[in-house]
Amino acid sequence: MSWLPDDFVHPVHVPVPGTTLHLRPIREADTAIDYPAVMGSRERLWEIFGPAWAWPPATMTYEEDRIDLRRHEEEIAAHQSFNYALLDEEETAVLGCVYIDPPERTGSDGEVSWWVVDDLVGSEAERALDALVPRWIAADWPLQQPRYVGRDLTWQDWLALPPVSDRATPGEGGPNG
Repeated sequence: MSWLPDDFVHPVHVPVPGTTLHLRPIREADTAIDYPAVMGSRERLWEIFGPAWAWPPATMTYEEDRIDLRRHEEEIAAHQSFNYALLDEEETAVLGCVYIDPPERTGSDGEVSWWVVDDLVGSEAERALDALVPRWIAADWPLQQPRYVGRDLTWQDWLALPPVSDRATPGEGGPNG
């Protein structure tokens, strides 16, 4: 049984109001702009996602990122999970990501998390993304009880919740799962 309705069509271009930025599903072809975004913000991203997803490792190579992005692209096509890149207007830079995943922990029907590169922390662009994501999920996704991990509960509290099934263990799901 899928976590989304069979007829669900995922959005392919989502403008971020008040900015020139937009979200779109990430692709393997984005590696050249994703890798510097991730590794340029790696220490902060590890503090956020490391305990849950063991991502991004300090030793992540360009090739490992390319393989991860190919997997994300395949998961998006199969509607297994979704990774949306936050991109500038010309799509010359990944400035963050939004993850929409099936629940790994009990109490929700989908788990949503996101980040921006270090240069955007505290910016109007980050505030615009923070405001957009819950509205976008409510308007365009068939989720009744989405959980905003790191927002409506801490990552530590999320890790303490019972897994949905035996497959949901730290290191599965998310960017590197």
